[in-house]
Amino acid sequence: MTNSNNKKLPLDGVRVIDFGQQIAGPAVGMILADLGATVVHIDPPEGPQWEHPANAVLNRNKRCLRLDLKSAEGLADAKSLIAIADIVIESFRPGVMKRLGIDFAALREQRPELITLSIPGFASNDQLRRDWKATEAVVAATAGAFTDMGFNRVLLGLNPSFSPLPLGSAYATTLAASSVALALQARERTGRGDSIEVPVVSALMEGLSYNSYVIEGLPERYKTMREHEIEHRKANNIPMDLSYEDLQEYLDPFYRTYECADGRLFYCVCPSHRNHAKRALQLLGIYDELVADGLPEVNDLHAPISEWDGETSIGVYPLPKKWADHISAKMKKAFLTRTSEEWGELFGNGQIPGAPHRTTQEWANHPHTNAAGLFVEVNDPVYGLMKQPGPIVWLEGFADQMVTPRPRSFVTFEEARQELVKVAQSEEIRRPVGRNIKTTDKEGWLDGLRILDLTNVIAGPHSTAFLSRFGAEVIKLDPVKPLYDPLIGTLFTFQTGLGKRSALVDITSNEGREVFNRLVRSVDIVVINAPERQIKPLGLDHETLQAINPGVLFCRLDCLGGPLVGPKSDFIGYDDIIQAHSGIMSRFGGPATPEEHAHLGTLDVNCGFAAGLGMAVSIYHRARTGEPTRSRTSLSAITNLAQVPFAFDYADRGPFNEASGRQALGNNPLSHFYATQDGWIFLDSNPSELAKLDSVEGLCGISKSGDISAFLRNALASAPSAYWEARLQEADIAVAIPQSIESLRGQYSREADGKPGIDNGSFSFSIHRNHPSGHCLTQIDALAIRPAVAPIRAPSLPERWGHSTREVLADAGYRADQIDSMIERNVASLGWAKEFLPS
Repeated sequence: MTNSNNKKLPLDGVRVIDFGQQIAGPAVGMILADLGATVVHIDPPEGPQWEHPANAVLNRNKRCLRLDLKSAEGLADAKSLIAIADIVIESFRPGVMKRLGIDFAALREQRPELITLSIPGFASNDQLRRDWKATEAVVAATAGAFTDMGFNRVLLGLNPSFSPLPLGSAYATTLAASSVALALQARERTGRGDSIEVPVVSALMEGLSYNSYVIEGLPERYKTMREHEIEHRKANNIPMDLSYEDLQEYLDPFYRTYECADGRLFYCVCPSHRNHAKRALQLLGIYDELVADGLPEVNDLHAPISEWDGETSIGVYPLPKKWADHISAKMKKAFLTRTSEEWGELFGNGQIPGAPHRTTQEWANHPHTNAAGLFVEVNDPVYGLMKQPGPIVWLEGFADQMVTPRPRSFVTFEEARQELVKVAQSEEIRRPVGRNIKTTDKEGWLDGLRILDLTNVIAGPHSTAFLSRFGAEVIKLDPVKPLYDPLIGTLFTFQTGLGKRSALVDITSNEGREVFNRLVRSVDIVVINAPERQIKPLGLDHETLQAINPGVLFCRLDCLGGPLVGPKSDFIGYDDIIQAHSGIMSRFGGPATPEEHAHLGTLDVNCGFAAGLGMAVSIYHRARTGEPTRSRTSLSAITNLAQVPFAFDYADRGPFNEASGRQALGNNPLSHFYATQDGWIFLDSNPSELAKLDSVEGLCGISKSGDISAFLRNALASAPSAYWEARLQEADIAVAIPQSIESLRGQYSREADGKPGIDNGSFSFSIHRNHPSGHCLTQIDALAIRPAVAPIRAPSLPERWGHSTREVLADAGYRADQIDSMIERNVASLGWAKEFLPS
C-alpha cells in the first residue's frame, strides 16, 4: 500500500470531549486525535491536575480550554460541547462527574448513540477502594506491582521495590482506547453507543497476567537457576542477599547482559529458539568450540525429559547450570572483542535478538527512532520544538499524516464549539439513527468476526486472545514442527491461547499453502508478528492477500518498526530488547547496572492490546469506507507510552534524572515508601498538601520540618501501616499498603464459572481445576473493559496444539480422507507432543 496525504485519517469526523486528567484519560484522547478524531480537551480553571511537560505530548492534535464545571456557565458550556460529540472521556473517581452535573446515564438516554468512557483508579463496584485517591503509585502498590518484582529482586533481598513506569495508566490507555474503537465500529452496525468503564487497577492486573497465574505441579524443567536458588535459600534459612554481580551468574547465557569492548553493555535475548541461539554462538565465533566440548542437542524438545536423547540442548530455556556457566564464560570473552553498537548491528543484520543498553535520552534522539517515526517533532507553544513519541498504532497508507501531528492549541469555548459544529456538519452519517437504532440485544462488539492468527510468543497471540472476549472467532495456525521450546511455545499459551481453536499446518508446502489460502478466504483479519522483510515471501503483502480475499484486513506487530522505515526496522526482537534499547533497564536497575524490568511481558502485553486497538480502527474504517487496511504497532511504539513521563526532549529540558536504580523507593520524599511499625506504606502526596499532612494526627509539624524525608521516616515508624492508611485516607491523601499478587489471589479467587469477573470489583481470579493442561491453574479474569450494553465473555481455555486441526480443515472444505492423508504426510498435524505441557 502507498501513502496518500490526501486521504482522510481513519477517525476523521469523530468528535471527542476529553475531561481526562493525569495520564490515561488524556492518552486515550491523544491516540484518537492521532488517528484523526477532533478532540477538545477540558481542564479545570486552575489548569491540569498533573502539571508536567508530558501534557504537551498527551494533548497534541487537541484544542485545549479551561472550564469551571462548578459554575452554571461552565457546566452549560460543557454540556453544549457534549451535545455535538460522539465520545466523552473522563478519569475521575466514580461518581465525580455526576456530582458535577454531567450524568453519563442520563446523557445516553437522550442520545443512545453517545459513547462514554470512564477510567477510574479503582472500579465503581469496588466498595472498599472506589473512593480512594488513586494515584499511579497507589494503584501499583495495591495491585502487587511493587511487591512481585521478579526473581532478581527476591535474590537481591529487595522488597518492596519501586518503578517509576506508569504501567497502570499505560495498560489502561490501550485497553480503554481499544474499547472506544470497538464500540465505534459496532455503532456503525447498530447505531447504538455504550457506556464503558476501564478501572486502571484492573487494567494493570491484566497487564501483569503472566506474573499472576499459578500452575499447580509445574514440572521442574521450567524452573530457572534463580528459582532453584530461591528454594535452596528458603529451605536452608540463607538470607536473600546476592549482589548484582553475583546475580548475573544465575542468569541464562542467552538471557543476560554482557560487557563490550567500549565498556558499554549489550543485552542478549535468544533463549527457547534453536535458530536464534545457534546464530548467536556462530556470530560470536564459539559454536564449533562448544560442539567440540560436547554440547548436546535434543531432537524433540517437546518430548518429556525422560525421553530426551541428551541432557540439554541449544534452544532450551532454562539451561542446566553446568552448561549455562560454560557457555556464558565463552560468551563474556567474545563480547569483549567489539563495541556494543557493533554487536547491535551484527545481531540485527544476523536475525538474532539482542540490543545495546541505552538511556531514554539516547532512545529519543537515536537515528533509527527518528527516521522510523517512533519519535516526531512537534513545535509546542510552551516548550518549543519537541521530540515526542510517534503514534502508538497506525494504518499503512496514513503514515505520513500520522508522523506530523499538530501541537496542542489553546482555544476559547466558542472556538472549540465552532470546530465541533463544523466537523459535525461535514459528517456523512450511514449508521442507523433515531428510531432505526437497534435495541440492546446482547450482541458482542465482534460477534461474527473471524481472525486467522499466525503469531507467536506473547504480543501477537495476546492481541487475538484479547479480542476473543468480544465475540471474535480465532483460528490459531502454527507449523507442524515447533520453533520454540515448551516454555515459550506452550507455557505462555495458558494466557495467549485463550479463546482460540488450534490447527497445525505446514504452509510452506503446496498443499499447506492451499489450506492457508482457503482460511484467508474465510476470515476478516489476518494477524502476524514479523518484520517487513518476511511479509512478501510469506505471501502476506497487501496485493497477495487482496487477490485471495478482497477486503480482508491485516495486522502486523514487530519489534523496532515505526510508521516509516528506519535503519533497524527489520531487526527482530522481544520485549527485553526494547527494554534495553529504550532505557527501561537502565532506569530500573541503574545506568551502570541495568536490569530487566521485573514484570514478564511488561511491553508485550500492552503491544497485544495496541494491536487489538489497531484492528478495531481498521474494522471501523472498512465499515465507513469499504477500504481494507493494514494496521500496525510495535514494541518500540508501546515503550514510549510506558515511558510517557520521560520519553521526550527539547532544548531547555531538565536532566533525565527520574528515580532509578534498585535503591529507589519513590519519586521524592512526599511520594515514597516508608517503613512503619509493622511493615510498609506508600505515601503519594505533594507539596500542595503539606497543610493537609500537618492536620493528620502524628504528622503535625511536617510543613515546618527542614528535612521532610527524615520527619516522615521517624513519624511513620511509630505506628502500624493500617493506622497510617486510615488516617491519611481520612485526610484524602493518597496512600496504600503494598499488597502481593499472592494475597490478592487468595482474597479474590473463585471456582471458574464461565463469567469474565467484571462484577467482582477491581480484582477477580478464576480457579480452573479441569484445565486442558492437566494442571490446576489460577489466572486473572478478563475484567478490565466493562461496557454497560455489549457483553464481555470469558474466553475458552487454551487448546492443546493441533486439537482442532481436523475441525478447521473440515470447515475449510476438506473431506475426512483428505485430512487423514495430510496428517499422514505431515502436511498437517494433531499435536506437537504427547503431553500438553511436557514434563
